[in-house]
Amino acid sequence: MADENKFPPEKNLPAGYVPAKVWSPNAESGGAFASINKPTAGAQYEKELPVGEHPLQLYSLGTPNGVKVTIMLEELLAAGHSEAEYDAWLIRINKGDQFGSGFVSVNPNSKIPAMMDHKPKDGGAPLRLFESGSILLYLAEKFGAFLPGDIRGRTETLNWLFWQMGAGPFLGGGFGHFYAYAPMKIEYAIDRFAMEVKRQLDLLDKQLKDNEYIAGSEYSIADMAIWPWYGRLAAHGAYDDAGTFLAVDEYENVQRWRKQIGERQGAKRGSMVNSVTGDPSTQLHERHDASDFDTKTQDKIGDGAA
Repeated sequence: MADENKFPPEKNLPAGYVPAKVWSPNAESGGAFASINKPTAGAQYEKELPVGEHPLQLYSLGTPNGVKVTIMLEELLAAGHSEAEYDAWLIRINKGDQFGSGFVSVNPNSKIPAMMDHKPKDGGAPLRLFESGSILLYLAEKFGAFLPGDIRGRTETLNWLFWQMGAGPFLGGGFGHFYAYAPMKIEYAIDRFAMEVKRQLDLLDKQLKDNEYIAGSEYSIADMAIWPWYGRLAAHGAYDDAGTFLAVDEYENVQRWRKQIGERQGAKRGSMVNSVTGDPSTQLHERHDASDFDTKTQDKIGDGAA
């Protein structure tokens, strides 16, 4: 009897998928990323990664996770940290570049962004870095920037950095996937994740009501982690303008913060690096020098792109 009353009568769901006793991949599953999804890890083919002249070598794509790191690097350079110069190499995940042996040696999880520091502070062998939050924290500690030095400020910043790492998949792999990329629209899935994303936006809006930046009065790696995901959504720039569907304009504090961060040179430049979508003037497929922003965007080099 309890099972019969699990949902009100008008919400009873039709019969559908019944999981097998043991799961196996469905080659006909479809969806925008079906061709690169596999249930196994590791390299799928041999390919070395290019290495440029700077100690910091970034292998990435201009997705929200990739943009976190390029914003950080551009902010460091804007703040006068010349040793943060870097080479950014394009990894086209839709073509499976992340499964080459060189990339997998940097990130065994085969996700962007990944980075090598060929000049770590301990003077030892090159260090590999993967997971965007880990990279942000590493760079903040390496250069002593965008992470408060006092225990309370540092802890609050890390609270929000790790919040994003945990919350982001509900927005991207959850809501974004089912709203924009899944091969069919599933009301239950979209409603479930829309509810969570709205809750997250409300949380950010309340936090930003009494704070100029996410973790307080200082711009930090917490902002750099959260802005590429939630700022893009708030600007109606994500998932086929899901911002309208989610009524993002009603979050006034998020909108104020979104615009404030977007006016920073580091955010503008970082959003261009490894970008392969949008206006060609905002796409810098590879970045090896600051002058590339003036001479090597797609509107200037066209089909000769990386």
